[in-house]
Amino acid sequence: MLKAENSLGIIFFPAYDWAISPTHPEREERLLYTQDQLREEGLFDIEGIREYKPEVAETEDIERVHFCFPEAEAIATRSHYISTGGAIKAAELVMQGERDRAFALVRPPGHHAMKTVLGSRGFCAINVEAIMCEHIREKYGQKRIAIIDTDCHHGDGTQDVYWHDPDTLFISMHQDGRTIYPGTGFPKDAGGPKALGRNINIPLPPGTSDAGFMMVMERIVMPILEDFKPDLIINSAGQDNHFTDPITNMNFSAQGYAALTKMLKPDIAVLEGGYAIQGALPYVNLGISLALAGVDYSHVCEPGWNPETLKESDEIMKYIATLCESIPNIYFNPPAKSNEGIINGDWSVRHRNIFYDTEGFTESQTESLLLCNECRGLLKVQTQKENGPMGFGIEIPIGACDKCRNTGYSILEEAQVKSKYRYMQMINRREKEYMRYGF
Repeated sequence: MLKAENSLGIIFFPAYDWAISPTHPEREERLLYTQDQLREEGLFDIEGIREYKPEVAETEDIERVHFCFPEAEAIATRSHYISTGGAIKAAELVMQGERDRAFALVRPPGHHAMKTVLGSRGFCAINVEAIMCEHIREKYGQKRIAIIDTDCHHGDGTQDVYWHDPDTLFISMHQDGRTIYPGTGFPKDAGGPKALGRNINIPLPPGTSDAGFMMVMERIVMPILEDFKPDLIINSAGQDNHFTDPITNMNFSAQGYAALTKMLKPDIAVLEGGYAIQGALPYVNLGISLALAGVDYSHVCEPGWNPETLKESDEIMKYIATLCESIPNIYFNPPAKSNEGIINGDWSVRHRNIFYDTEGFTESQTESLLLCNECRGLLKVQTQKENGPMGFGIEIPIGACDKCRNTGYSILEEAQVKSKYRYMQMINRREKEYMRYGF
């Protein structure tokens, strides 16, 4: 009988009652074929691998991370709460020592959901991994966390959530944003003024296959992780880099995903994208699961896999090699200032227009960070959905100094008096207070 080298918990939630449309790529069949495959292959007969049911997240879990306007319940469905609860369950298995590693095979996904949320973007409404990470910090104390996003699309939402957080390293390796949604994710985006070098984007050319991804892992990701020394490694395990995926242009394989996972050694993996429902996901998820458990995955082979025909061209490999030479410098020698925002007195200010492709509207947003020498700084957000009411948010960060804490409450009181905003929200991570106000 096979035995796992690392005990592994797998959490399933196919979200039977949630789909953007009956024929949309993001639908329940994404996980039903995987569920069948893992059972047919006898994954749960391996000693040390066990399936678990998800929990249900609380609204406070969401509001610990997001400014949700008008409110979390208007943004997230019951399926979103359970998907997020599945990731939290994975975290609890690892943090309590019941399992060495955990894999949350859940949907809906979340890595396009930004700090401020007014609706759905890129099939995502709330950021599953970020909510899970902040649950860990709330319950188990401040941790240094590395989030490695291997989805084909840039994790713009996770980047935004952690733009100002020096204790979170975010690395996104994805298809070049000049060729695919969301059109972002370039090396110049190194993080906010208090977290420069903590945001690493690796835009890969269409056609990148196993060799290219492993070169990036060896030359960029692993050296940075070794230096950062995270307490936890989280894998946003998107699988739409697969060579059969219908909405992307990459050539990664199930064997490649398993090899990447073996090298990365994540504590927790959470499913993101991946839309080749029959030809890729069952095999990729099997390979990732075996690699997480430390079990041989060499027999995993999806239909149509031919390493020779999928191999990158010499030009692609040369291009990736140049990325491997330059991108580590962003972490080891970060730029002197952030490429986004302007300094206005004691504040760093970003003005942005954010398009919600799933729902077809634009958000106008002004985000301001108080540049404090004692802590990460107070975060303020003013936002408006086109032709809609205004929202206002204040976040007092973990470890906030007294000045930022008191300034946050003063700004909130002033905003309440002016009654300029229909919706207001306070995230107080220092004292674990989460409040909403509506007018």
